[in-house]
Order: sequence, then C-alpha cells, then structure tokens
Amino acid sequence: MSVGERRGRIRQALRRSARASGIVALLFSLGAGAAQAPSNTQLAGAELNRRVEKLLRQMTLEEKAGQLAQYSIGTPTGPGTGRDDYETLVRAGAVGSLFNVVGARETNHYQRIAMEQSRLKIPLLFGFDVIHGHRTLFPTPLAMASSFNPALVEQAMRMAGAEASSEGIRWVFSPMVDIARDARWGRIIEGSGEDPYLGAAMARAYVRGYQGKSLAEPTSVAASVKHFAAYGAAEAGRDYNTVDMSELTLRQVYLPPFQAAVAEGAATVMSAFNSLNGVPATANPQLLTGILRKEWGFNGFVVSDWTAVQELVNHGIALDGATAVRKALTAGVEMDMESHLYGPGIPQLVRSGKLSQAVVDEAVRRVLRVKFALGLFEHPYADEKAGAYVATAEKRELARRVAEESIVLLKNEGGVLPLSTSGRKIALVGPLADSAVDMLGAWNGKGDPKDVVTLRAALERRLEGKAQLLYAKGTGILSHEPSGIQQAVKAAEASDVVIAALGEDASQMSGEAASRTRLGLPGHQEQLLQALAATGKPVVLVLFNGHPLVLENAQAHARAIVEAWHPGIEAGNAVANLLFGDVNFSARLPVSLPRSVGQLPLYYSQLSTGRPAGTTDLTRMPRSTGEKYISRYIDEQNSPLYPFGYGLSYTTFDFSPPVLSVPVLKAAAVKKRGQGVMRVKSQVRNTGKVRGTVVAQLYLGLRGASTAQPVRQLVGFERLTLAPGESRDVEFTLGFQELSFLDASAARVVEPGTQYELWVGDSSEATQHARFAME
Repeated sequence: MSVGERRGRIRQALRRSARASGIVALLFSLGAGAAQAPSNTQLAGAELNRRVEKLLRQMTLEEKAGQLAQYSIGTPTGPGTGRDDYETLVRAGAVGSLFNVVGARETNHYQRIAMEQSRLKIPLLFGFDVIHGHRTLFPTPLAMASSFNPALVEQAMRMAGAEASSEGIRWVFSPMVDIARDARWGRIIEGSGEDPYLGAAMARAYVRGYQGKSLAEPTSVAASVKHFAAYGAAEAGRDYNTVDMSELTLRQVYLPPFQAAVAEGAATVMSAFNSLNGVPATANPQLLTGILRKEWGFNGFVVSDWTAVQELVNHGIALDGATAVRKALTAGVEMDMESHLYGPGIPQLVRSGKLSQAVVDEAVRRVLRVKFALGLFEHPYADEKAGAYVATAEKRELARRVAEESIVLLKNEGGVLPLSTSGRKIALVGPLADSAVDMLGAWNGKGDPKDVVTLRAALERRLEGKAQLLYAKGTGILSHEPSGIQQAVKAAEASDVVIAALGEDASQMSGEAASRTRLGLPGHQEQLLQALAATGKPVVLVLFNGHPLVLENAQAHARAIVEAWHPGIEAGNAVANLLFGDVNFSARLPVSLPRSVGQLPLYYSQLSTGRPAGTTDLTRMPRSTGEKYISRYIDEQNSPLYPFGYGLSYTTFDFSPPVLSVPVLKAAAVKKRGQGVMRVKSQVRNTGKVRGTVVAQLYLGLRGASTAQPVRQLVGFERLTLAPGESRDVEFTLGFQELSFLDASAARVVEPGTQYELWVGDSSEATQHARFAME
C-alpha cells in the first residue's frame, strides 16, 4: 500500500469516527497527489513552453544530459574537482551551468563559447554563493532575521542580486531556509533561526529580493532555496549528519519556509546532504516529487548540493555512480552539482534501458524554462564596460541600516548604555575590535575586507577631539600571548568604560563544516573578560559571532551585552551608532540563547509533557516539595538565558491585553472563509523617554486538539516606531492557516471543542493574553 493510500484510509477512518461521535473535524488537505497551479507563472507561459519544446526536439541525448550537469571552476574543494577541459565541454554542449566563475569578463569568456561555438547555442547559467550580499556584504542571514523586518531584507537582497547579475551571475544559492534549533550546528548562521513563521516571512523576502518582479529583468537572479529538507535538524548539531523525525514535525516546523519560498515563485530548489528518515534527500521521491511538485506545484528545477549525487554511494543506497544518477534523477534532482556523473552517466543509462528518456526530457524542460525566463537567450552576456566596484554612499547607507536593525541589546545593567563622549577615556579591547575580515562573516562571496569599517576605525573617527580611545587587542580568538591580557587590563584601569569586542572567527568557526560542542567564548577570551571585569570598570561586551553562544559567564562579568553577530561592511559604524545612542536598538533574537550546551536543541515552541516543569528554577528546589518527577534537569534550568524574540531598547514599551473581534469561532466558518476570521488588537505605548522601535509579537497556544501542539507559537509580528508617551494600536488578522494544525494523518484541520490562548508582547515570554474557543 502506498503512502497516499495509507493516508486516505486513515482519513476515512477519522471521518467515520468523527461522524459517529457527532464531532466534525474540518480537513484541509495538503494536496498529496493533487494537481496544483504552477508555483511560478513565469515558467508556465505558452510561448515559453513552445520555445522549450522546439529546442528539446533538436537536442541529442548527450546535449540533454549536458544541460543537467553543473561544473565548478575556480578554487573548489572536495571530490570530483580538478578538470581542465571545461572549454571543450562547453563547446560540445555538455555543460548546463558553471559555478564559481565570477566577473563579467570571466563569465563572458565561457558564454561566448556556448553561444558562438556550440551546436545549439544554449546559454550557460552561472551560479554563485551569494548568501548575504555579493560585493556589498550585509549582516549574516541569522543576523538579518534579528531585524524582524522582511521588507528591509528584501531591499538588501535586491541590491545583492543586482551586483551579482552585473558580473554575469544569474543564479544564487540562497536563501537557506532551514529551521535550526541546535546552536552547535555551524550553518545556523545561514538561516533565520528556530521559528517557522519568522522563517517563512524571511524566505519570501529573499525570493522577492533576488528575483524582483520579473526574472527577465537584467538585475534579477534566480533564487535557489536550500536545503530541501530538514538539514537544520542534523543529529547532534553535526554537519551533514542524519535526520530522523515524524511527518508532523517535518510538515509543521521544517517545511513551512520552503513552501513559502515556493509559493513566492522561487525558480530553483537545492536538495540537502542529509538523509531524512532513512532516505537521502537527494534521492527522496517523497520530498522532491510528492511534496515539492505534486503538492506545492513547484515548476522550477532542483539542483543537488555539492557532490551530493556521488555521496549517495557513501550513504549506502547506491553501489556505484550509475545507480546514484538513476536514483537522484528519477527522484527529482534535475541538475548534478559537481559530481561529474550526469553528463556521462545519463546517456549510458538511457541506452541500456535503465533510465526513461521521458524522465530526462522533463528534467531538461525544467532547466530550459528557467534559462528562457531569465532572458539568457536574448541577453547572455554581462557588461564588461562597467567600472570597478565602489562601496558608494548609497550602498553603505543600506548596509549600515540593515546592521543597525540586526544588532540585539541583551543586557544594559544600570543604564551603562548609551555611552557619552565628553572628556571620557574609553578602552577598546579584544581580537574582534579591529578585524575587518571577521566582520564579513561566513560565506562572504566577493566581499573585500578593505571595504569594512571596523569598530576601532569607527570609534577613532567618532572620538577624535572629544574623548581618548585606549586600544589593546588582549588576546587572539584562539591564539594567546601572556602579556596581551596584562596590556588590556592596563588600558581598562586607565579608562572610564571598557568596550570588549569578543567572539568567533568568521570563516573557521561558523558556517558549513563548523559545528562546535563548546559554545563559550573560544580561546582565552573568557579569561580576558574576567580580568577586565575585575578592574571594577563597567564592561560593555560586543559579540561578533555566528553561533548563538553560551553567555552565562559573560552575563556575570559584563554590565552590558550587545549581540552584533557578523554585521558586514558597516560593522563599526553601526555598532558605534547604537552604543552612543544615535540609533536605538530594535532587533530581537531569532533563536533562544542557551544557558549551557546540555540544553540543546533548545527552542521556545516546545510541546508540553505529561509532567511539565513550568518556569520555576527547579535546580534549586528541595526534594521535599514533591517536584522531582517532572521534565527537568537536576543541574540546569529548562529556560533559555535569553528567549526567542527578546531584545532591549533605550526605552520601554507597554502592551495592553489583546482584544478579540469575536469570543467564539465556528469551525465551519473558519474553513469556509479561510482568511480574516479573527482580529486581535492590542495597544502599544512607549513608556520611556526616547523614541524607539518595538517588535510586537503575537503567540498562539492550542489545547484540546487531537494532536499535541506547542505551548505557544508565533503567528504574527509587526515593527512599530513610537515617540515617548505615544500609543498606537497593533492589529493582527488570523485565518485558517494560523488557527489550524496537522492531525494524526497529517491533514490540516480545525476541530470543534478546542481552546485557544493568545499572548501579545515583545518576546516569546509575552504575558498579556486572551482566550477563545472553537465550536
């Protein structure tokens, strides 16, 4: 019996049971096996498909296989590299895409061979890792998610796409929309954190930014949404590791950002390295065909991750490359990235009868549609006359604004911030204070450290003639000189306040293949921080990091903590503007920060247990209270050090209890209307003395459902900027999508008899609440 048949029988049984008990469970199928509208109408036009079919009829089997092969040129690392016959391959029509060829002159070199010397003159599609900027580097994606500002992220990625396309790159391997709840995983830096609602909003923003209103616009690039799917749940937070989870968790937590990106019209998707429930994602027909194409109507193409087709042999589901090719292609991977297997392997498999010609033709159609939609046949070349890159005032202004809205204030004891400059001595200490390359973050594309304004450079300009800046490196990120800490202490003792710039090496300690088991400050930085605190001078800790760090020690020794992540080329100016109060902090955490590594994976939207612990610190509770046998640790609290959605400001905000448009909802009406069945309103007031921006957040909890639901989950957010004393209403609209959940058969439902609770506030620990029922 197929998976679809099993689901159908389960749903029929549930319906019979519901009718027998007089309960109506309203089902909203995810559409398994049903025909769906195309996800991207630009890839579905009649004229475009006529052109595709005409070209397809002219192609030889080898030329078809070539369109499904991508090769990397440059300085690649990994298996399958080291070829020197790329020009020959392009001339023979045996290449569909090239990777790591960057620059107008470089891309045009190979494109001219394809357009002038190959038989059918099919243009190449050039791809590159544009993750958080191309030449203008913005904060890393996890940092940008802290802005809770999808419109700003869209604007930044529009600039990134335009810069890439000017060099002939029309395909970017971004966004990464993997939900990540384990801070040990290095690639957590590339995504939008732990929450599917925020992740989906950001996924849409990236796709809109990259692809613009039309793929054919010369400044547009095709997005590649990755890694499909559930890569962010790699076991033990170890990169490339296996994933095993229930279908409900997969669909409720890990798939929504992908579905949002596909619905927004993403042109391509990248398969994941990991296996999912025993089946490698690169050969997983349930994911790539069943969900992606049949349920969601995806009509772009899928590319494997780097050598992932070859790695099917390592996974143990293929004994040789030919089998890996057959399994990957039939599952739904149209393009092979750098395994060097599709080009030679596909013709052999078709001629031996082991692979259907129809499967190959459909894969080629999907690749050609994207090339036609991008306008590559009409405009294949980049402009070589464009001048050299300049980090213009416009580009810096946007990079600075994105950084300012991405930096989170975690602690501000005694109002040590904002700093003043008048006649003061300020010590700047730490290995990240003047490290330009580390400000760029992991996956820094064509970013150049010479474009970076470091914190030291920004402070020197700001304080000139106003205050004295005392600088000491103190220690390296991992390296250490015994005299370094002594010099830093002397600078601190001679100052009024200390700014400690600490954190991680951007290229070695975060990103791909950079998982960590110890998440404190690396090297001797903890020792440096303690020594600075021992001087008695107030310490402002500015963190530059990719992983969410364990900050228990920092919490004890720093008067203020600023989570700056890796902020991009305007790092120093953005941090300085915030530290001195020119700009108010507005960012919020997109991840929960752990108290210890032993808590991981950690996230706010957990399911309750039969023996919930509540919020009390149970590590100090005596056994005589009778609280031993509950879900807790004996040596650590359950709660994070800083929760999802948290962030401080130089002002404070007050929320009124949420007011609901109706006290009771009818399940039938919710299903019928779909959208706008419940309006939730709260008044937000700036209760402080300065202008500020708050991220109003709405959370929903559900009890009495047929499947266990998170204690609360984000269902809405909005940024509000208020003057001192100003009040404004924030209103959220909820519909079927927000109020429904997946039942045991993975059908999306609303059920009569369930009870809902809503919380509104400025973090996942919001307390203002209201309740309503579903009848």
